[in-house]
Amino acid sequence: MALAGGDHTTEGNPVRVRPLFSTLLGTALAASVVASIAPASHAASGPIVIAVEAPLTGAQAANGRDMLRGVQLAVRQANANGGVLGRRVTIVPVDDQANPDLAKAAVAKAVKAGAVAVIGPYNSSVGVVNLPIYLKRTIVPVHMTSTNDTDGEGVTVQPKNNQISPTELAYVEASGATSVTMLVDPSTYTQGMADRLNDGLVAKGVTVTQIPIAEGQADYAAQVAQALATNPGLIYVSTYYPEGAKIATALEATAPSSPACLMGLANVDPSFVAEASLAAAQRCVFSGVPTAAEMPGKRAATFVKDYRKTFDKEPGVWGIFTYDSANVLFTAMEKAGSTSFAAVLQKLQKTKNFAGATGKITIDPQTGNRRVVPVYILKVDAAGDFVVVS
Repeated sequence: MALAGGDHTTEGNPVRVRPLFSTLLGTALAASVVASIAPASHAASGPIVIAVEAPLTGAQAANGRDMLRGVQLAVRQANANGGVLGRRVTIVPVDDQANPDLAKAAVAKAVKAGAVAVIGPYNSSVGVVNLPIYLKRTIVPVHMTSTNDTDGEGVTVQPKNNQISPTELAYVEASGATSVTMLVDPSTYTQGMADRLNDGLVAKGVTVTQIPIAEGQADYAAQVAQALATNPGLIYVSTYYPEGAKIATALEATAPSSPACLMGLANVDPSFVAEASLAAAQRCVFSGVPTAAEMPGKRAATFVKDYRKTFDKEPGVWGIFTYDSANVLFTAMEKAGSTSFAAVLQKLQKTKNFAGATGKITIDPQTGNRRVVPVYILKVDAAGDFVVVS
């Protein structure tokens, strides 16, 4: 069944919004439709199968594996306490390599495994392709994409573009920069973030120049030199961390003190510091969320302790969000009394004040997005950790 679509405006930009399945059909009708088309794997017996879609191999594998471990921890804890609806939960890992060409194959793997829900995908360029397909196949998405193009396609507990952009704009305004040069990966999320900041700065009279960054190059010294030649008051880097680390390295080598540098959220990962020198990592500040160990609150501290004990590894940025995603999903299933697509999606939409490791979680039923998100300006400290500046 095709889902109806529409446009609305967020921060002056047209954003595509697709109403959630249960809202579109109405709860009773949705339940009857799903009951008639749901596969046998949705039956109320046997294990509950949850897919975890993430870049488990490739350049972004550190993020993807952290995401998978976050769900694994939630599942282990749930199963140790009797499961969900009295049934064990099992995971099927789905590796999309951050590649939109693999987006449809990822759904096919989840369907074949009998998954009733998916946590992920992470990359917006993947999600814009396959989230509508997950919905069509009646697999409930608790996604990790930040682009507002995926509003209404399941729910998410992590920040969306329109929630991150104001923090970046406020930082650049406070810096007093009158000209900004952007180094931009033209993928869905990173380009979208650059465009939002671009529009906000231009509206305030700031001159903006964009320079494209192709993924996977050995270094970006030439692009950094091109950016510095514009004599900007600030350099903004909207890439994922493998490219961002190389850009920071080039900046530190050629311009160690000025201009100011702001890295976008997709660079916030322990691997950034590992792949750049500490000095290079400290050359810039970052928009985004801190690693789990720097997240405030007792529940975050407990998550970190349990994660370390279970995996003998340090948690990154996104595993704590997938941990919350899984627990929000399990709670919705318990409240629905089933794993039915329409019933679970409706309960997810109604999530209110869920006490997560990332803070309280309330979902906006119109967009499926979290209402209040933890977004900060961060820096790298002497220990190589991302810590909150403001």
